[in-house]
Amino acid sequence: MNGTLNKVMLIGHLGDDVKMHYFDGGNCIGRFQLATNEVYINKTTNEKITSTEWHNLVVRNKAAEICEKYLSKGDKIYVEGRIKSRQWQAEDGTTKYTTEIQVTEFTFLTTKKETGNHKPHQDQESVKNTNFDASNESLPINDLPF
Repeated sequence: MNGTLNKVMLIGHLGDDVKMHYFDGGNCIGRFQLATNEVYINKTTNEKITSTEWHNLVVRNKAAEICEKYLSKGDKIYVEGRIKSRQWQAEDGTTKYTTEIQVTEFTFLTTKKETGNHKPHQDQESVKNTNFDASNESLPINDLPF
């Protein structure tokens, strides 16, 4: 195989509401944490153990605005994306590191804002099944090349 692959697929629950950051020129990003759980039985004690892993997710522009509008803490979501690590200098001069999931596609599985609001939002299907890869904007999501 000549190429490489950086792809992540997660299903989990939001640890907090989406935090938005706006930039000059109209671009924005949304950040939130996603919790995924692993449940297993300890063979020596027969005890059920739940292990939670936290993932830092980043969504951009239109996708970020949609997530901010419809998602809140506790909601369940499916995401696809790629792993990205970055570093920066903190105010105290130390170098900080983080690893994030750059979200490219997502599907809302449950949303409190949707169920709590008695009138359904108009564009439900496009919100629930969205591909934000800019190179595919001209093709329908379900269009097959053959």
